[in-house]
Amino acid sequence: MSIVPKERWSVASAKARFSEMIEQAKTDGPQTITRNGKPTAILVSVEEWERKTARKGTFADFLLNSPLRGSGIDLTRDDQPPRDIDL
Repeated sequence: MSIVPKERWSVASAKARFSEMIEQAKTDGPQTITRNGKPTAILVSVEEWERKTARKGTFADFLLNSPLRGSGIDLTRDDQPPRDIDL
């Protein structure tokens, strides 16, 4: 699920109404800040940020659940020495 910003704020409007923008991020979801009409930044609540950046399992879990597990892919290292190059 992606973050879809609910409202767009120009930089000037975001500066002038920063407290309101923070409240809207908390209640209504992410808020887009634009510069010259182009999206520049997104303000999200702490709760949203923590939810999106929370670790979902360990690296071991990731490897155990990999779709490549049991596929027969050869992951052995090449025992050849590195090649010589002129610098």
